[in-house]
Amino acid sequence: MRLQTLLSACTFLTLYACNNSANESSTNQAETKTPKIKEEAVTYTIDTLNMNNYVVYDENIEGKRPAVLVIHEWWGLNDYAKRRARDLAGLGYIAMAVDMYGNGRMGNDPGAAQNLAMPYYQNPAMAKKVFDRALEEFKKNPNVDQTKIAGIGYCFGGGMLLNLARMGEPLNGVVSFHGSLLGTPADKNLTKAEILVCHGEKDDFVNAEVAPFKKQMDSIGKTYTFITYPNATHSFTNPDATEMGKKFKMPIEYNAAADSASWNDMKVFFGKIFR
Repeated sequence: MRLQTLLSACTFLTLYACNNSANESSTNQAETKTPKIKEEAVTYTIDTLNMNNYVVYDENIEGKRPAVLVIHEWWGLNDYAKRRARDLAGLGYIAMAVDMYGNGRMGNDPGAAQNLAMPYYQNPAMAKKVFDRALEEFKKNPNVDQTKIAGIGYCFGGGMLLNLARMGEPLNGVVSFHGSLLGTPADKNLTKAEILVCHGEKDDFVNAEVAPFKKQMDSIGKTYTFITYPNATHSFTNPDATEMGKKFKMPIEYNAAADSASWNDMKVFFGKIFR
């Protein structure tokens, strides 16, 4: 009798353990479900410019989530900026790749890119007007958590975001990847967004601005994170940079180690500002 009871108990425990293990497996599978990426075009007009933005998010995630706007390099809103938006969607964010130039304009060579980018450097208020409208349209998406919004930018885009942060743009934080560092003046009463700068050690375009930028931020008591990546040049995150550098004889090159490290540093930064 005792033996039969013992065997029954063992059978029950075995079945319970197997069933519990199956439930845990199902839960783990649900938690690691492959993202179902949804892409949407967001278009509108600013004065004479037709702006064509790109929104992307994971449909498997329900409800609102932190949102990130992506500002492109001086080349314009190309596939690289859109890929970064998709990468962010894969992390669980909703992202918008912002069209800063409008009318489908692209800088396909350094001269054309400079002609498109320079007016925004010379007139930061113009960049703010374009970005503010993108932010306004982005907030209309029901998946956007309007209390948790950040921006990331590459080269031109990084410089624009630092300008916007110094002008008081209402963002939780900004991340500049190999962006210019100087532009708008710093004002402790305006500069509220948290700042992460991801800078290449061998960035000949920007290195002269590092010390003045740090002095500017320190002068207003603004805390910021400035990370330098060894052996990285300008455009170190873009896999197309090496080919572009050779084509146009520019000191730019892709650096896989710096790309990976800076992306991870961005994720840590977002983990802090989106708490």
